[in-house]
Amino acid sequence: VKGCPVEVPIRDFIKLITEYKFMEAAALIKTKNSLPAVTGRVCPQETQCEARCTLGRRYQPVAIGNLERFVADYAREHGEEIPELPPKTGKKVAIVGSGPAGLTCAGDLALLGHEVVVYEALHKPGGVLVYGIPEFRLPKDIVQYEIDYLKKLGVKIHLNFIVGRNKTIDELLEEYDAVFIGTGAGAPRLLNIPGINLVNVYSANEYLTRVNLLKGYKFPEYKTPIKRAKTVVVIGAGNVAMDSARTAKRLGAEKSIIIYRRSRKECPARAEEVHHAEEEGIEFRFLTNPVRIIGDELGKVKAIECLKYELGEPDESGRARPIPIPGSEHIIECELVIVAIGNNPNPIIPSTTPDLEVSKWGTIVTDLKTGKTSKDRVYAGGDIATGAATVIAAMGAGKRAAKTIHKQIMGIEETEEDTSA
Repeated sequence: VKGCPVEVPIRDFIKLITEYKFMEAAALIKTKNSLPAVTGRVCPQETQCEARCTLGRRYQPVAIGNLERFVADYAREHGEEIPELPPKTGKKVAIVGSGPAGLTCAGDLALLGHEVVVYEALHKPGGVLVYGIPEFRLPKDIVQYEIDYLKKLGVKIHLNFIVGRNKTIDELLEEYDAVFIGTGAGAPRLLNIPGINLVNVYSANEYLTRVNLLKGYKFPEYKTPIKRAKTVVVIGAGNVAMDSARTAKRLGAEKSIIIYRRSRKECPARAEEVHHAEEEGIEFRFLTNPVRIIGDELGKVKAIECLKYELGEPDESGRARPIPIPGSEHIIECELVIVAIGNNPNPIIPSTTPDLEVSKWGTIVTDLKTGKTSKDRVYAGGDIATGAATVIAAMGAGKRAAKTIHKQIMGIEETEEDTSA
């Protein structure tokens, strides 16, 4: 349990499974985790709950993630019931962003009797769950089911509404008792190399959003075009890079190549995701980094020039420092390049809320235990506060903020336990 950011009662729900009480197990999980069918699929259990499993000291740990996924799917297929809701408190909370942090905060506050309204900039709720994670890893009907479940709890969702443009945080504070910001890290990082502005160079954000949310894979039935290429090069080796390379393969790429300047050992992606990519024929070129992207006479990508690297002493991150090998330049011919080297926080709300303290990285400064920001009655959590992280980490932040918001708007005094590490 200590390895789980939302403190799912793992031992107790597994015991219910051994008694074939699957619906009860699902209901128990949902007392702590609003999105179990999601986290059962995308949560890095191997570094969290399963890493703490005592059985794993000598054998394989208990497959906690797969068990969570199973009972969540079982409950969905067999008609789970909505829990009895408490009386309404008369308090209203606005949630900005419908990603994992926002949805978790919304669900917890609804279960406490508050009126909750979610504001989402896009035309579908779910945030990174719908635009960033491919269908083959997280089916969108499962995300929609979990969102519909929250609606049954009384959560309202306004779509196509950009807070910071349609309304500011200060304007929301005139209507609501508190505001939670969970707008994520949706601004892509790009490389500062020649050719980055050529046609058919995508950020992973744009590529996956076009395919996942805007149905680019169904062009021209849907009007969102997506480049289909024989050879695709993906720069980076995180989970998003794996998703991009595997998506390109599904769109018909004969060769989908991941280049990464460190070795396989240093890959930031989950071992499971790397394994799946290898199974699907994704080609890995480790200790390789791009120098420039080469275009044809029309300004379209035709190749990428790379250098080979070797690993030196650890850098400030604790990982071995990649050192370029002089004279190792080589060309990889390709028609499409996807840059998947990370994301920055969405800047719209910080730029339109001048009294909201922001770090030098663009994240909203928060108390990570409570979600409190420098602005009264405003809370934040997830990637907008920490930078890009995991779905379950964002959910944990949403849960902690909901607890604090409830106490603040109900006038319940905080205890030492609430603010201690």
